[in-house]
Amino acid sequence: MTFGVLRFPGSCDEVDALRACERVAEARIVWHADTDLDGIDAVVIPGGFSYGDYLRVGAIARFAPAMERVLEFAARGGPVLGICNGFQVLCEAGLLPGALLPNEGLRFLCRQIDVEVAAAGTAWTGACREGEALSIPVKHTTGRWFAPPELLERVEGNGQVAFRYAPGDNPNGSLNDVAGISNGRGNVVGLMPHPEHAVDPLTGSSDGLKLFESAARALAAA
Repeated sequence: MTFGVLRFPGSCDEVDALRACERVAEARIVWHADTDLDGIDAVVIPGGFSYGDYLRVGAIARFAPAMERVLEFAARGGPVLGICNGFQVLCEAGLLPGALLPNEGLRFLCRQIDVEVAAAGTAWTGACREGEALSIPVKHTTGRWFAPPELLERVEGNGQVAFRYAPGDNPNGSLNDVAGISNGRGNVVGLMPHPEHAVDPLTGSSDGLKLFESAARALAAA
């Protein structure tokens, strides 16, 4: 079982994501120009500033050669996780609904928050309980998830909200306190908080490890 962690020019959290994946399985870095995902069982698109966030966050990374393979991988049901900038990339690529807008406060924020698991049936939340609170840090400037009313209604109705900020802990003004969402099949998940920074109690929390354990468990059961 092998995780592939994408690396774009401007990525800054890919090594932490790699180390988090290595706690539950084998893992390797996939360069943005690579077109070979052979041997990869799950994909993680990490946080950072892909291509310097030029044009629009995630907009350029969406066209990276590796992302073409990720689109095919996801279409076959492969588990894909987008963290922060990776969430933005997945929305730009059309793998997840909605868009990430600048924070309501228009400032970069970095702090530990509580998120609640809203859907425990995805490939990345199967090791969690619905309603379970996870302590995970956030660090972003453009993390306010938005969808027009009809799309928001559809996402909520389909149970595609994977994570919500705990009451009073919404840091960016995201609609309905959405911290992360999934696609309809539940194999693709994106979230703004950084689970890869919460995999060891020495750093304050190991709650984020549950996402990587969930994917490993889902793959082992497949």
